[in-house]
Amino acid sequence: MGGSVALSLNRTPSNGNPRGKAPAPRSTRVPRARKSADAESPTEDPRNLVNSLSKGLRVLESFSAERTEMTLSEVARAADLDPGTAFRMLNTLVMLGYVARVPDSKRFRLTMKVVDLGLHAIGRSDLRELARPILRSLVGEISEAASLGVMDGADVLYVERVRAGLTRLGVDIRIGTLIPASVGVIGHAIMAFLPPRDRERVLTTPPRRGETAAQALTRSELERILEAVRQRGYALEDSLFGNGLRVLAVPVLDTDGYPVASISVAAPVVRMPMDEFRSRALVPLQQAAREIARAVQASGTISTAV
Repeated sequence: MGGSVALSLNRTPSNGNPRGKAPAPRSTRVPRARKSADAESPTEDPRNLVNSLSKGLRVLESFSAERTEMTLSEVARAADLDPGTAFRMLNTLVMLGYVARVPDSKRFRLTMKVVDLGLHAIGRSDLRELARPILRSLVGEISEAASLGVMDGADVLYVERVRAGLTRLGVDIRIGTLIPASVGVIGHAIMAFLPPRDRERVLTTPPRRGETAAQALTRSELERILEAVRQRGYALEDSLFGNGLRVLAVPVLDTDGYPVASISVAAPVVRMPMDEFRSRALVPLQQAAREIARAVQASGTISTAV
């Protein structure tokens, strides 16, 4: 009955009644509209639908294990789109790298970039679950925070963080924080072990808007730091963000020696001398990195976004 009332309110206020019912529709209509806005989720409210994005996803979903390669007309038919729209969607997806043209044919196929979308989400989620108890074991007398970060373009994305008393130091790094890899200690621990081509890509890619360091490094300064990290196997630096923290970071390496992530511990500079921090925290941190690497290898989920 509620649906029929709403429909009549959207059409005529009096529905032919000679006396009219103008006050009643006004008093009923406003609350019902408010309820709809609050109760409906974004997926239920058609006003929140971006049609072009929906059509592009339908094109991606039209490919399957039985339809790994398709022509334009086959895609249009499978996605229930007209050929012109399917053509524009396919060309956009080709330019973005999610679809590729099959050489010497008029067919299209999905690329591994589509797979990466799912693997990054699943891999990072699992990586957090695997790393959380290990990071928790690192926080205590020596360090006041332990973090796990992965590369995301030219940035480090913090995917897990356990901390004790750092709030009093004004540190505002949390899960989801982005820091340019070139100025973050976790970033240095990862970049130092990247293959040269991947490292160069990071160095030449502008970072997204994230946390801003109080100091900047020149290209030559950064390369000297990365070479030292590569030789030592770890990064130990005072934070460039002016927060009074000393940070020790080691990479999490897969079986091929590729840095899938990095973990770090942090302590106040005023309380923890450099040599003492290294002697007390390095071995537990390296052991933790190996445990995470073994856990990732056993689970078969690895996130390697660069």
